Amino acid sequence: MGGRRCALAALLGLAVAGCAVGPDYHPPAPPSGLRDDSYTPAAQPSDTVSAPVPGGAAQHLAMGQDIPALWWTVFRSQALDQLVRSALEHNPTLAAAEAALRQAQENYNAERGNRVFPAVNAQLSAAREHLADQGKTVNGVFSLYNASVNVSYAPDVFGGTQRVLEGAQAAIDYQRFQLEAAQLALTANVVTAAIREASLRAQLQATGEVLAAQRQQLDVIDKQLQAGAVARAVLLTQRSQVAQTAATVPPLEKALAQSRHALSVLVGQLPSTPDLPQFELAALALPEQLPVSLPSALARQRPDVRASEALLHQASAQVGVATANLYPQFTLSASYGAAGASPHELFQANNVFWNLAAGLTQPLFNGGALTAKRRAAEAAYDAAAAQYRATVLAAFRDVADSLRALEFDASALQAQADAEALAAETLALAKRQYQLGAISYLSLLDAQRSYQQSHVALAQAQAARYADTAALFQALGGGWWNRAPSGAATP
Repeated sequence: MGGRRCALAALLGLAVAGCAVGPDYHPPAPPSGLRDDSYTPAAQPSDTVSAPVPGGAAQHLAMGQDIPALWWTVFRSQALDQLVRSALEHNPTLAAAEAALRQAQENYNAERGNRVFPAVNAQLSAAREHLADQGKTVNGVFSLYNASVNVSYAPDVFGGTQRVLEGAQAAIDYQRFQLEAAQLALTANVVTAAIREASLRAQLQATGEVLAAQRQQLDVIDKQLQAGAVARAVLLTQRSQVAQTAATVPPLEKALAQSRHALSVLVGQLPSTPDLPQFELAALALPEQLPVSLPSALARQRPDVRASEALLHQASAQVGVATANLYPQFTLSASYGAAGASPHELFQANNVFWNLAAGLTQPLFNGGALTAKRRAAEAAYDAAAAQYRATVLAAFRDVADSLRALEFDASALQAQADAEALAAETLALAKRQYQLGAISYLSLLDAQRSYQQSHVALAQAQAARYADTAALFQALGGGWWNRAPSGAATP
């Protein structure tokens, strides 16, 4: 009896002192060639150019400044802020991501309960049996009652359980960062859709102004025709120009309707929802100070990169699980109970039984299956590592693209503002010259077309700066780490 206790104590000592086989996870190193002063080969200007039009203010890039958690508030629109909050509360895609996180947490709890703690089960049975009629030393028909408690435990000697739980925790991290990525994508999509709506309204307004001027000119030409001052061809040409301009309105209205439908769905409502706010560029402030995270911090701030890293961690843990399966598996079991021919006999001391047992299973031959599974786990880790590098590179590309877009679109707006002002001045001059008979109607028509194109292009260039600003905040991770709810992820 003393020897059995010593053997069990030694086995439990192995379980406590056992180590986890397989690779220990270490976070990936920063990408090679990383610079902490710029995301682009050439130095990024700290200030963009400005233009003397709404939305034309210069923007300052504050390198190293932190990103606000509620980044969309930089546009200083209460309607936009309320719409984003409504989307965060009611969007079904976000609700699905939250449920997936809860699922991962419960899967971890299940694995921990199954593997870390002993399994304790109570068993109670009653049977009526008949023995073969041989010898008849006892009655051939009898009852048997059994009540017992059984305990089983698998000591984690080589760390297989530790690696399983490590992988389950990595799965939680993955779903947590997937949730952060879903929140970032949702807020960015709402802001972008609102900006797109404002842009379309600005283009419709610009087109409407041009169309009104063309129709006014058409009325003038019609009166001139009645007075015999112009040929009918001039009237027909102007009508054609009015029709061409009017034909550009339905596509803009279609795009506006689709943008409104998209906003409705983002906030978890049907496209028929009538109470969505309307957005115009004049109601959105273009932020003049733009925080830009240091390149060394980007990988820790992008939720898609962190999710990819969690998959890498999970793959590393699976290598450990596959390695542990090559080693012996230990089991301990014990039971205590009583048996008798009637229920009251279960409480008699002479009917008590118990047992203690220990087991060991060592794989000897399985056709190389376990070794192949370990190699497969190692290959899966290599694939996850490559995918992580690809995600990091894409993150840096997104920031570089956004920064250059801010720079060049500011220059484009400056040039377009000049072009629109010159086109307006040219059109006004052409109208006066045409009235004096100094130029042909075709020259006036060219001036009208030029102004129409530049007027609409100006509205597009203005909206591009707002959209680029939103894209930069999304590319930098959106500031989720500055929220402080209980159990929040950390960068």
